[in-house]
Amino acid sequence: MQITGIEQTHLDGAVDGMFYPTWIPGYPQSTHELELFEIHTDEGITGHAASPSFAGGLQYGDQLSLFLTGEDPHNVEGILRKLDTVNLVGPRPWHLEMALWDIIGKDAGKPVYELLGAEPADIPCYASTGEYRPADERVDYIQARIDEGFEAVKLRVTEVEHIEMVKEIRDHFPDLPLMVDANKGWAVRVMEEETTWSLADAVAFARGLEEVGNVRWLEEPLPRHDYRAYGRLREKVDVPIAGGEFNNGTHHFREFAKHESLDVFQPDAALATGIKQGVEVAAMAREFGAKFVPHTWTNALGFAANLHTMTVAGSDWCEYPMEPPWTPDVWSFMLEEGFEHEDGYIRAPEKPGLGVELDEAVLEETKAAD
Repeated sequence: MQITGIEQTHLDGAVDGMFYPTWIPGYPQSTHELELFEIHTDEGITGHAASPSFAGGLQYGDQLSLFLTGEDPHNVEGILRKLDTVNLVGPRPWHLEMALWDIIGKDAGKPVYELLGAEPADIPCYASTGEYRPADERVDYIQARIDEGFEAVKLRVTEVEHIEMVKEIRDHFPDLPLMVDANKGWAVRVMEEETTWSLADAVAFARGLEEVGNVRWLEEPLPRHDYRAYGRLREKVDVPIAGGEFNNGTHHFREFAKHESLDVFQPDAALATGIKQGVEVAAMAREFGAKFVPHTWTNALGFAANLHTMTVAGSDWCEYPMEPPWTPDVWSFMLEEGFEHEDGYIRAPEKPGLGVELDEAVLEETKAAD
């Protein structure tokens, strides 16, 4: 089997209202932008991948074709070496690897997790918010998620003073497991600069979470490359520390392990590692005594790739993006069927490959407009 070419399509899904993600300070997001990649083969099997994008798109499919045309998609290791060259001079290419596994799985008639030696598993979801909101605006949201079957919720904060919001939430929900994301690892600087934290800020906030209790982790309170500061933070506090969602390749996670920086490794298969290297990072985390719970806030194809990776890794939790109007219908708009949880649990698709079907009407409408 050989790759015959790569077709790229910029997709733009509407959001019914405005969404203010903490990682794009001050920006009112009203669309879901992504780049869809279709990797075609000479045997008629097509693999799909997707990456986040900007308004107007980020075109590099033709350049990728120069690297991958003629390659056997089963040669994942060899293609990853080529993608490392792309990573050196161009956009991050790790999302492309999910399309290889999509092809391999379709060719073998097996889901990706089975190709990698795992059995299907139900994974508990935590409802992942995307905005900072005061406690009085969060109570009804959290109760609705509990009623739907979610067993935990992740709150977003941007300021050290937001520990007071977390404490108020704990007063309303004394037994609910909480995760807290400071979003200091990275930011998209379109409208405003993000607020940064010093190590002292992170320590103060983490000690506040210790008072809150039953906090499963504090996520990315410091820049994503400051491995030493993360290690010092872990030495000073008891609350588990998580991060790494947007780091780049397995070598970054070796640095996290070397500096004893994290209790929870979070590489997103669509952003940081791809599927194979994500499984390798999960093994690294286990050896270090850490957990592996990937970030999933990209799109439904990225979510599928992470689900297969989590299934292989035996992850304790699955991040489930849920911040109305940013709902599963929004981040799955390009699929025939989205990802609905069942009573707070979810499992990787059992159909061959990634196990998802694109909505051909969405593709045809977009390509016709181009």
